Amino acid sequence: MQRRDFLGASVLVGGTFLISPSIVFASSKNPFGIDDKPRIFSVQNNYNIAPSDEIAQLWIPLPMDTDYHKMLKLSYEGDFDEAYVSQDNPYNTRLLYVKWEKGSKTRELFISYDVIMQQRSVNLSNAKSSTVYPEDVKEFLKGTPHTPVSDFLNKFASDITKNSKTPLQKAEAIYDWVIKNMYRDESVKGCGLGDATRILEEKAFGGKCTDISSVFVALLRNAGIPAREVFGIRAGKSLISKACGSADESGVANNTGWQHCRAEFYINGIGWVPTDPADVTKVRLQEKLTDNDKKVQDVKKYFFGNWEMNWVAFNYARDFILNPKPSQYPLNMLGYPYGEIGEDVLDYYEPKSFAYSYKSTEIK
Repeated sequence: MQRRDFLGASVLVGGTFLISPSIVFASSKNPFGIDDKPRIFSVQNNYNIAPSDEIAQLWIPLPMDTDYHKMLKLSYEGDFDEAYVSQDNPYNTRLLYVKWEKGSKTRELFISYDVIMQQRSVNLSNAKSSTVYPEDVKEFLKGTPHTPVSDFLNKFASDITKNSKTPLQKAEAIYDWVIKNMYRDESVKGCGLGDATRILEEKAFGGKCTDISSVFVALLRNAGIPAREVFGIRAGKSLISKACGSADESGVANNTGWQHCRAEFYINGIGWVPTDPADVTKVRLQEKLTDNDKKVQDVKKYFFGNWEMNWVAFNYARDFILNPKPSQYPLNMLGYPYGEIGEDVLDYYEPKSFAYSYKSTEIK
C-alpha cells in the first residue's frame, strides 16, 4: 500500500485555519441567509477497479485553487503502480493520474482532500462597456465542438440581445432567455452532454446542468462575451434549497453522483461573474414552482453574480486531450473521474459499475 500526502496554501494551526492572503472574501446581502463565513469540507473518494489482464488507468479531477476556493491538503493511498498529481494539460486542469499494470490482483484507491471556500459575490455596478479583454480571457471567446462559435449561434445570440447596449446587459438578456426557455429534464443521464448546437437547432430545450450551462456559455461567446463552464461537485447543505445540496445533522453528505456544472462570464471592471442558470431551473422543477413565484425570482437574481459555496470547483475543461493521452480523445469534460481498462472506457455515469463512491463532511 502506497500513500502520498500534500499540504495546500492554507494550514490548520491549533484548530484555526490560517487562510492564504490570496483568498479575498466578498460580502453580499441575499434572502437566503447565506453569510460570508468560510466553509470547509473534507471529501473522501473510494475506487475499486476490477482486476484484469489489462492495464487500468484513472484520471481524477481535483479541486482548483482560485481567489474564492482552495484545497488545503490532499492524500491518497492504494496498491497502484504509478500515481501523481498533474496540471500538464489544456486549461491547466489539476488531476490525479493513477495506473495499475497488467495482472494487478487488487486495484483500490482512497483519496481525501479538504477544501476551504466562501460565498462568491461580485459587484455588478462596477461593470464597464469595454470589449478589449486580457489575453488569457480571450481564450474563452473561442468555440469548441460542444460550445461552438458559428453563424447560426451568432444570429441566435444577436436576436436575444438586440435591445441590449452593454456586455452586462447582453449577458443578462441571455441569462433570462436560458432560464425562461430551458428546463431541467430528469431523464437525461448524468449532467448531460452539453451540445449547445444540437439543443438550439433542434429546439430540444430540456437537459441537465451541463446542457443548460453550455447553451448559456455558447450564446455568450457568440455575443462576443468571454464565458466558460465550471465543472465540480456539490459538497453539502444549501441554504437556498435541498435541490442545491443537502447533508445530515452531522454535516455528512453521500455525494456520489452530485456533479454539477456552473458558468462564468467576463466583464471588464468586474472580472469573472459567477452564474448558475441550471440551478434556477432545478429549484423551479423540484419545488414545483413557476417563474412568477417569489422563490424562483429570488434564486434567479441571486445566481446572476453569486455562488453559494457548498460546491467544490474542479476545472473549466471542454473538448481537450488528457495527459497521458487516453483511448478516448478529445474528452468532452472532466467533471467525473475518467477511467480505462485497456482501451475500454469505464462509464463514469455509473459509479456502481465503475466502482467509486464519494462522501463529504462539513467541518464546523
